[in-house]
Amino acid sequence: MFAFRATHGPVGRSVELAFTDRYGGVSAAPYDELNLAIEGDDDPGSRAENLRRVLADFAPDAALADLRQVHGCDVVTAEGPVERATADGLVTTRDDVVLMVRAADCVPVLLSGGTVVGAAHAGRAGVLTGVVPATVERMRELGASDVVAWIGPHVCGSCYEVPGRMQEEVGRVEPRTVSTTTWGTPSLDLGAGVRAQLERLGVEVAEAAGATRCTRESPDLYSHRRDGRDAGRHAGLVRILR
Repeated sequence: MFAFRATHGPVGRSVELAFTDRYGGVSAAPYDELNLAIEGDDDPGSRAENLRRVLADFAPDAALADLRQVHGCDVVTAEGPVERATADGLVTTRDDVVLMVRAADCVPVLLSGGTVVGAAHAGRAGVLTGVVPATVERMRELGASDVVAWIGPHVCGSCYEVPGRMQEEVGRVEPRTVSTTTWGTPSLDLGAGVRAQLERLGVEVAEAAGATRCTRESPDLYSHRRDGRDAGRHAGLVRILR
């Protein structure tokens, strides 16, 4: 169920975080098994059961705050009633809320700043518009300090082929995204771009053993590049521990 799960921070200011894989759910092929997508051709009942299982394991006492992701840079603060918003970044100071972002090649990022946690979904457009820096800044506005980030599974620079003009466009904004596929064509390394953005903000990037594998190369993870519309979604989750 979890490709990575950890607790971070001192007693009283600790957080729990995880990135899911595709195992431990009930979805039938080609979405087997733990498809957490909001929409798609997978049976809605299976998707609901998959989400229930993840939340029951990870945070049975917390309300879910998630997003209708649109590849933008808007950030939502989940402090009142928890409703699904249209955005790509989430933050909260509440210990009764678990934040979730979904992905299937884009970069899921989880963040901890003591009494504030955050989560962001960064695809190519998100790297261009700076959704991860926007999420960090919102956390700091809410009092976060010593922010730490974990980068989740995403398509690697050796696999994410793009047209040369697109590579140039993104590379002008974030040079560290520029890469080359294993077959010698232009590509983007979105994970490297996100890491560079975090480092410029003074955010520590923690290692998440087993979580930063390439989605396209890993059959235990979902990949839109590999599977097209048959791809499900895995997720990143984070919450403040009481």
